[in-house]
Amino acid sequence: MKPSKYMPKIGTFDGAGFWKNAFAHQRGKLLKKVNVPEDQIVALVNKKYQELPAALKYDIETSGIQKKDLL
Repeated sequence: MKPSKYMPKIGTFDGAGFWKNAFAHQRGKLLKKVNVPEDQIVALVNKKYQELPAALKYDIETSGIQKKDLL
């Protein structure tokens, strides 16, 4: 299917790549931007990206966040 002006391309954020190379405070910033509650952020920052819930990974990748906003 050919992209057109009526169907905008969805930009995705490389969540796995960012998560692998980010420090805990940068991961925390990312989780805050996708509206994760504070008490859950503490538990999630030290997990591997693949261990995060699928819904959260989807929110991260389709949120429209830029890497420069998190560094």
